[in-house]
Amino acid sequence: MSTITRQASLTQAARSYRPEARWLHPMAWWSWAIGLAIAASSTTNPLLLMGIIAVAALVVDRRKPQAPWARSFSFFLRIALLIVIIRVLAQILFGAPTGTLAVISLPALTLPEWFAGVRIGGTVMLEPLLQSVYDGLRLAAIIVAIGAAGSLASPARVLKSVPAAVYEVGVSVVVASTFLPQLVGDVSRIRANRRLRGRPETGVRALTGTMLPVLHSAMDRSITLAAAMDSRGYGRTADRSTADRLRTGTALLAGIVFIAVGLFFLLGTASQDWENWGLGIVALGIVSAAVSLALAGRRSTRTRYRPDHWHRADIATLACGSFTAIAFALAARIDPSGMATATQPPTWPSLPLLALTALVVAALPAFFTPQPPKDFR
Repeated sequence: MSTITRQASLTQAARSYRPEARWLHPMAWWSWAIGLAIAASSTTNPLLLMGIIAVAALVVDRRKPQAPWARSFSFFLRIALLIVIIRVLAQILFGAPTGTLAVISLPALTLPEWFAGVRIGGTVMLEPLLQSVYDGLRLAAIIVAIGAAGSLASPARVLKSVPAAVYEVGVSVVVASTFLPQLVGDVSRIRANRRLRGRPETGVRALTGTMLPVLHSAMDRSITLAAAMDSRGYGRTADRSTADRLRTGTALLAGIVFIAVGLFFLLGTASQDWENWGLGIVALGIVSAAVSLALAGRRSTRTRYRPDHWHRADIATLACGSFTAIAFALAARIDPSGMATATQPPTWPSLPLLALTALVVAALPAFFTPQPPKDFR
């Protein structure tokens, strides 16, 4: 009887088994976020831009790990809101009064003649005001997308995934991208300590009492990072022959030339026959540049400890970001009026079906990707 009971419990455990939580490949998250940023840069439709922000917030809310660097997304949202406000205020105070619909009349300052073309105050028109809102939303959506990648992908794992040829550049980018999340974490920690000690959290005294420990922590972190990089032989390279360096330089130069010529043809500055070859020349340049990176990576002698591997969920996340960027670019060609909302005269923004489908696809990683592990080290 005990054997039957044991077998039944094992069967039930096998049926209720779920894959363990694991880290998604950091480049998958960054590719997805870059796809959102590219999509945001190709439209001024406020509904689509707010949809991109909502999708980024949804994915971060469902897949954000319990790590210090993952707590900065709310700060990026505040920065995005501040950008929209500053853009609108700049238009209200300094924008030219073009348009036909007046919103409000503000007191105007009389400026000297050498300030011709600049005005402060005066009548605020609806058309340029709406354009400033759309432009601010576009930049805000790009910042939110990048902030989402910073909250979802571990900086240490991003650095491990950087190609060997651009490892030094990758270190600089990763250190720069982790500055803001670490700053937010330090400020939150110091404010919590001040709260426990019964000290004020607002005002000039609270600001000075918070910023000095933050600067001290940043200096200690930079010294520790420099010592760790030096002890690990950062910057060490292997000896390479003259022929290897010549092949690498030739491939890189050919890639740059092909990409520049292909973009020249794609922009329509040449004849129609050559414009059709533009995309193929750009693709050839990208392949040549990738070959040069692979050849240049041989000079790096570093090894990777437990490298991240690509799984189906990682590839699907990358595909969702790529599909979003491509779909928005196609929608901008198919329905330019729907992707760029008109302001003269003002019209209600529409929702192109292709772009709306891309937003749904961009939100899918919130549901099919694995949960991050609780241990963020």
